[in-house]
Amino acid sequence: MQDHSSSVKSIDAKPHRSLFERLTALISPEPENRAELLEVLHDAHERNLIDADALSMIEGVFQVSDLAARDIMVPRSQMDTIDIGKPIETWMPDVLSTSHSRFPAVDGERDKVVGILLAKDLLRYYAEESFDVRDMLRPAIFIPESKRLNVLLRDFRANRNHMAIVVDEYGGVAGLITIEDVLEQIVGDIEDEYDFDEAEDNVLALKDSPTGPRWRVKGLTEISQFNDEIGSRFSDEDADTIGGLVANHVGRVPRKGDEFDIDGLHFEVLRADARQTHVLLVSTIPPASIDEE
Repeated sequence: MQDHSSSVKSIDAKPHRSLFERLTALISPEPENRAELLEVLHDAHERNLIDADALSMIEGVFQVSDLAARDIMVPRSQMDTIDIGKPIETWMPDVLSTSHSRFPAVDGERDKVVGILLAKDLLRYYAEESFDVRDMLRPAIFIPESKRLNVLLRDFRANRNHMAIVVDEYGGVAGLITIEDVLEQIVGDIEDEYDFDEAEDNVLALKDSPTGPRWRVKGLTEISQFNDEIGSRFSDEDADTIGGLVANHVGRVPRKGDEFDIDGLHFEVLRADARQTHVLLVSTIPPASIDEE
């Protein structure tokens, strides 16, 4: 009878790990939670196993599941809309100057969003004698402020939508959000030929939280502008930008999800990479909380 023992061994045998590998596995077990996994990734970056961009995108994927629509939406006061109740000639200059590809269409007031107008559909206005803008509108998608960005991104992809209107608990329009806004949380700013680095966008007022006012602030915002917009009194002797200020405060480049308080303001890092802080969520600290500290 033929001996099959050698062939069985060759099939079942697994490569033996070295003693060093087995000891390392005991001393450094696999990460058991997200924080430990991020520590492993940061260690990999420090050892040049992954670059800063890759690390930033991986962190962005984690961060997306923690953020909600309210955290990154364009607030109602900053929305560029068109009022279809008015003649096209009255709002066409705004369409041309803002150069957006999509506009929420309202009928008289901002809470009455009746659809989404694609800028490309306005070409028919110049080509057709009879043009009714209402016939050009696409359905508007409404989502709650609390909707998680990872769920929203999945819905955007599944339904092939690019824009959603964010509503508050009373059904009023709170703002809008686009698929580009969500993707930027992962890959960083997506600039196109119509994007401008305008100083007035550096500090964006958001809807107040239960504890008070909130702002979304770009890390490259100059401290002097930050002080003017928010009413703070930070010194710009040691740093020129808010990103530099918070880096000096924590003694390193802040990471996504880091939270800390500085002189009556609460800072949360929304987006950062291994080199710098990109976006911060800043909110006021209630006086009672400051007194308790």
